[in-house]
Amino acid sequence: MNVVLWILQALLAVLFLAVGFLKLTQPKDKFKARMPYVEEFSQPQMRAIGAVEMLGALGLVLPWATGIAPILTPLAAVGLGITMIVAAQVHRRRKESFAANLVLLAMAVIVAIGRF
Repeated sequence: MNVVLWILQALLAVLFLAVGFLKLTQPKDKFKARMPYVEEFSQPQMRAIGAVEMLGALGLVLPWATGIAPILTPLAAVGLGITMIVAAQVHRRRKESFAANLVLLAMAVIVAIGRF
């Protein structure tokens, strides 16, 4: 089970680091074609979302890997799960597909349960 949890943690971390980095560093106008939901958020809000995703990604891996405050790993998974619930609600309200959010939510829940 530990190997499965590490694989899920790594996948989630890579994904959230990449997407979070883009949201944190790029203007939101670059995302409108691929992510039309960005029009509902201001640039500072997009940067904050990116920062939350990057911090969550780091929290999924670093505490458990280093043994320093390992309780932060399942808490990071819970935080990212909540982020995915909110994201799914945004997509649902816009009548967009939110299947990817549900898959990421399920992965985060598995990590949270497994690491608690």
